[in-house]
Amino acid sequence: MALSITTTAANFFTLKKITHFFNVKVLSWLFIITALLASAAAIYYVNRIQQIDAFNTAISTGKQPKSDLQSFEAKFSTAYWLAKNERYKEATLLFNKALNGASIEQKAAIQYNLGNIFFRRGLAIAGTNMTVHDEAEYLLNQAKKAYQLSLRLDNSNWRARHNLDRLLTMLPENPTPGAGEGDSPGLIMGNIPVGLP
Repeated sequence: MALSITTTAANFFTLKKITHFFNVKVLSWLFIITALLASAAAIYYVNRIQQIDAFNTAISTGKQPKSDLQSFEAKFSTAYWLAKNERYKEATLLFNKALNGASIEQKAAIQYNLGNIFFRRGLAIAGTNMTVHDEAEYLLNQAKKAYQLSLRLDNSNWRARHNLDRLLTMLPENPTPGAGEGDSPGLIMGNIPVGLP
């Protein structure tokens, strides 16, 4: 019987300490601190929503965003805008920078856009001059590699497939390395027959 009285008395003193700690003054301060933290969080989130809205507006109008400059979206949209305005070299550099830390889907989108840049540049400089022809062929081959890499990363990109198909019809057949117009395609290295190591 004495044991139960002692346990009950200990519980009573513990309850008394807890109720003494949670008096009106302490509870008022807890509510004030909670209200201040909630207000600060609300202000932060309202500000963040406004930044995101300004970011989306800047991207949709082709302007440089004022916030989140190092994000993938900012780099990608700026590079896309540069490519759309035929500033291909800057766009290529920025797309390549955006590859760092990008997800697989983002890398596929970047490679697709790089392929488009090389394709457009190749089409723009294609001509009858042999030097220009070689440069155009180089750019079209770079576009081919970019489209193929994009499809390896994301095989469901039908636009990349379509552009690659168009590009393959424009590229000449792969010539045999070392064979000129007068050389026979079977002889690459002098008298060494093809097929031997």
